[in-house]
Amino acid sequence: MDAAKIPLSLYVHIPWCVQKCPYCDFNSHQAKSSINEERYVDQLIKDLADQAEYIHDRSITSIFFGGGTPSLFSDKSIGRFLEQAEKQLDFLSDIEITLEANPGTADANYFLGYRSAGVNRLSIGIQSLNNEKLKALGRIHSAKDAIAAVEMARKAGFDNMNLDMMHALPNQSVSEALDDLSKLIELGPEHISWYQLTLEPNTLFYQNPPALPSDDVIAEMMDAGQALLTASGYKQYEVSAYAKNDRCAKHNLNYWEFGDYLAAGAGSHAKLTDSVSNIHRITRLRSPKDYLTTDNTLSNDRVLTQEELPIEFMLNACRLNKGVSVSVFAERTGLSLDDIEPMLIEAKTRGLLVENDAVIQPTELGHRFLNDLLAIFEPD
Repeated sequence: MDAAKIPLSLYVHIPWCVQKCPYCDFNSHQAKSSINEERYVDQLIKDLADQAEYIHDRSITSIFFGGGTPSLFSDKSIGRFLEQAEKQLDFLSDIEITLEANPGTADANYFLGYRSAGVNRLSIGIQSLNNEKLKALGRIHSAKDAIAAVEMARKAGFDNMNLDMMHALPNQSVSEALDDLSKLIELGPEHISWYQLTLEPNTLFYQNPPALPSDDVIAEMMDAGQALLTASGYKQYEVSAYAKNDRCAKHNLNYWEFGDYLAAGAGSHAKLTDSVSNIHRITRLRSPKDYLTTDNTLSNDRVLTQEELPIEFMLNACRLNKGVSVSVFAERTGLSLDDIEPMLIEAKTRGLLVENDAVIQPTELGHRFLNDLLAIFEPD
């Protein structure tokens, strides 16, 4: 395994929000006072310097500002980070730089500034275009705000945009879900992330569950929604990702194809291959306060064991409709197919992987029962 040949991207975490959503289990914190953006950007830049040994002369294929709510940060702060990052890293000429934005914090001047600073893709968390559902989700924006944010982004020059939308919302019917999705499609995004609301531990919804649709209703919702997206020109390439005109998310594809990624920011996670082919999972201090007040932001650096590598790879690769070539498995894990042959045979026998020796690809059944497929690759 040659680390220098593995694609490398960068994830940047901005952990603050105006308000914590009841379904959110990400490392996000309500901004109860002013944020020291300058100090935070300084720490982000230091994080990059601390990971220099893992770069191996590789160029950066993509950058993703996630959160939290990155659009809380000014265009000047985002621009300063990108300027300093480019001094440490080699950006590919066609680098994809995505910033997540909340319609409730959208600012026309910020959007113009982000675009001027080099951000060339926005990911806007709309979640629903039904005001009643938005209120149930604890969102701070309205459907009108969401539409205005998209228009604002277009005027700022963004021609590559992802819109997030959820389905299986509290008390949502199939017709309501399809109406929501139809309105989203009318906004003409290049990419749509359409995913199911799930109740995650350590969230308010998990502690006090809302009335969600039944499994049968959700299945009908998913089938009808996928048909609508396909008919509207969106191609599904991952469990919840749909792209028009091949505008797939480069950054997310690098995750799913088991590429490497640097990480900066409170609670951020990196996956990096060292010079002797060990694969590291690296995390930064989770608390923004701790992160801002220490010289060493590292929380944990763990080398994956040989036994963990098959499931680590499959957790990502099996989300892709097309799967990945068998050569990628060897190139990015250092294992051979012989190491997982019994698992592959079982998955194919059960109809969860396609019968193709050149690719590791889920069948339609494998996608529908993804957890069953992944369980086959779990270490004993």
